[in-house]
Amino acid sequence: MRAAVMGSPIGHSLSPYLHRAAYQAMGLDGWSYGAFECDEARLPGLLGELVPVRGQGPDDADAWAGLSLTMPLKRAVLPLLDTVSEPALEVGGANTVVFRDGLRHGHNTDVYGIEQALAEAGVPAPRSATVLGGGATAASALAALRNLGLFAATLLVRDPARAGETMEVAERLGVALAVETFDKLDALTRVDLVVSTLPGGAADAFADRLARVPALFDVVYSPWPTSAAAAVRAAGGTVVGGFAMLLHQAVRQVELMTGRTDVPVEAMRAAGEAELARRSASRTD
Repeated sequence: MRAAVMGSPIGHSLSPYLHRAAYQAMGLDGWSYGAFECDEARLPGLLGELVPVRGQGPDDADAWAGLSLTMPLKRAVLPLLDTVSEPALEVGGANTVVFRDGLRHGHNTDVYGIEQALAEAGVPAPRSATVLGGGATAASALAALRNLGLFAATLLVRDPARAGETMEVAERLGVALAVETFDKLDALTRVDLVVSTLPGGAADAFADRLARVPALFDVVYSPWPTSAAAAVRAAGGTVVGGFAMLLHQAVRQVELMTGRTDVPVEAMRAAGEAELARRSASRTD
């Protein structure tokens, strides 16, 4: 069986280390996991080249079991799928494609990853939350917050005119969403939880103002900790990093692709942490 992660850029992805560790611990000797550089324009053609897929030939030898998708493909893949799960429909993005019975089935495991990361860190269900950034990960964060019982949140973006898709997601989720700009940051971080979906380093400029929040979930995982995460931790707040989200969404992907539930979370965690440590050491050499 074959699987892979696709996106652009893809060289930094930890997914191969996580999935390969799972296969090894599960005794899936015939499984492999690769990585493909792929943008939105190339996606339809590349999907068509992945043959055979499971259930399409006389046997499943060397068939494709599934794909992990990262940016910018999570939304672009939807019209190319045969079925789409309810969570993926709600957030308007699929980060997982499972090939079964000759069909492409889309799923979203990011929402699950966020929920599990918060639970693992002991963050209680928030009564109020602010989300920084308005992309696909922000949409998944809103779904996770809704699942935790929060039906109102604030979205902070640089340009509200570009938050239309996320606002549509909030409407589908039944979440009342207020959209504001970053000049309102001081007033809008007096909440139980701040979720930063900003790219690496983008939230560092706000570190001193974020320091007072009770809990920060920063989706960045390398380099770690971010300045914002370090500031919150130093002030006694709870910090959740992006690696925990990445780990748990990958666990769910392995379940979906293999059909098994005995996924070795700790083996995957150890493999991911080892690779992050290696990268950190190489940056300081």
